[in-house]
Amino acid sequence: MSLLDALRAAVGGQHVLTDADAAPYLSDWRDRYSGQALAVVRPGSTDEVAAVLRLCAAHGAPIVPQGGNTGLCGGATPDASGQAVVLSLLRLNRIRAMDLDNDTMEVEAGCVLQSVQEAARAADRLFPLSLAAEGSCTIGGNLATNAGGTQVLRYGNMRELTLGLEVVTAEGEIWHGLRGLRKDNTGYDLRDLYIGSEGTLGIITAATLKLYPQPVAHCTALLALDSIEDGVAMLALARRGLGASLTGFELMAGDCLQDVVRCFPQQRLPFEGASADLPWYALLELSDSESEAHARERFEAVVGEAIESGHVRDAVIAESMAQSKALWHLRESIPLAEKESGKSIKHDVSIPVSRMAAFVRDTNLALQRAFPGIRHVIFGHLGDGNLHYNVARGEGWAEGELLSRQAAVYELVHDSVHAVGGSISAEHGVGQLKRDVLPRYKDPVEIALMRRIKHALDPTGIMNPGKVLG
Repeated sequence: MSLLDALRAAVGGQHVLTDADAAPYLSDWRDRYSGQALAVVRPGSTDEVAAVLRLCAAHGAPIVPQGGNTGLCGGATPDASGQAVVLSLLRLNRIRAMDLDNDTMEVEAGCVLQSVQEAARAADRLFPLSLAAEGSCTIGGNLATNAGGTQVLRYGNMRELTLGLEVVTAEGEIWHGLRGLRKDNTGYDLRDLYIGSEGTLGIITAATLKLYPQPVAHCTALLALDSIEDGVAMLALARRGLGASLTGFELMAGDCLQDVVRCFPQQRLPFEGASADLPWYALLELSDSESEAHARERFEAVVGEAIESGHVRDAVIAESMAQSKALWHLRESIPLAEKESGKSIKHDVSIPVSRMAAFVRDTNLALQRAFPGIRHVIFGHLGDGNLHYNVARGEGWAEGELLSRQAAVYELVHDSVHAVGGSISAEHGVGQLKRDVLPRYKDPVEIALMRRIKHALDPTGIMNPGKVLG
């Protein structure tokens, strides 16, 4: 029996897509990577996933796992050979259980993040992972890349939000690791090994996630800044004054917000005069468990201190949930406005907060010397040091001209990141985008250990080949 016939027998013929039906699964969200596949297979249960992996292992067929296909590094796109099986997990979309006494929920990998947030909210709980693609990205993809988002400062990445996993191995065995324990020292932490591995070690099919109490009150403010140094100083003030209640601290270049207003006229920057044309802005959020009055008093005290000290030029504090959402919508629309403006060279990097201002200043200067007239599109999660440092075409630059210099731009930016003790990937993963440059910045022993782990868990090399490790 051919592999295609065996796959149809395992999951049903209607869930094995070929030719034109497979096309939507073969390109990434940014339209930077496209490939071919033998088939797109859509299993409906963990047992079916295991059956698919056993068949692919027997036939030596590569497997490319895919969730919502919202990744930015080509990690879920097959190569051009047409030999791979794309394994779509979108049908694994059940919320299996919720344990409110233990503050956990068990969900399948194909659940859309927004659906998980809403299910938690309906039970008067919070699942805090939040990011721009939450209406289409899936929990499996979030786990595969160890997603972060806007609330890492308080709640952590997906590793910190996950207690247990269910995983199908490269041989088609099922690891039943859906434990809801916060303490379990019975050996190696396989959970953390699979999270962030981008489907190169096995297929995550379900997870036990942490839940939190719903905050009683939120306070949100958009701050106008003269410099990144002022943003770093404001972050220190917020940490000291708000403590664990500080939920988010986002940094945005003024050009980014102007792009949002230009591309989406229904949105507007809530400042007038000089404050509407400053080089930097920050979005500050507090989540309080005591009361609205308590939250507002602490929040206004911190913002007032920042204005008096000169670290903040102006501030707009949301007076309602609608206004808060409008401020966050400005931040979340930056990637959409960037896409409207054409393809760019994206960097998802981590920088020590203490080196952030120097990194941006020095790297901007170096890029302008090397590529006069390019545009800097800079925004990110200053609270945890994660910067989206993107390079777009400036006036007089054609899109193709910019992209033809991608390798040189990457090298310059990544060398700058490495020089300040940073990481070339913060929350988007490595995929195929950064695969070939990873050895330049990773310790050789670390790369060797990663290869040994890969060979031990995927000895035939069928799990998402060509991603993370070359």
